[in-house]
Amino acid sequence: MHIRGDHVELVVGGRLDVRSAADARTVLHSAVDDGAGDLVLDLSELDSWDATGLGVIMGAHRRAGRCGRRLVLRDVPPQMQRLLVATRLHRILAIEGGIGVDTLPRV
Repeated sequence: MHIRGDHVELVVGGRLDVRSAADARTVLHSAVDDGAGDLVLDLSELDSWDATGLGVIMGAHRRAGRCGRRLVLRDVPPQMQRLLVATRLHRILAIEGGIGVDTLPRV
């Protein structure tokens, strides 16, 4: 997993899972705490995430809300969009451009 960027926009790549969760949490919390306005997470380079990774995203979302900020997901890969829909988190998280639920392929 790698994260690059600043307190306004971060690009998350690789795998966001139990092995990378602690490092990702540290970077996301620092970005939330050190900035203002929306924090955009560009997920276009993210290969996969598991429940722990999704928990890191939700924790950053809650922390951003407590700091008066908004966490916005950008370029969410289709397989991850399906997970957000299945867990109904697409209704809670801000997703740039939204998710076209009807256009997602069925599995």
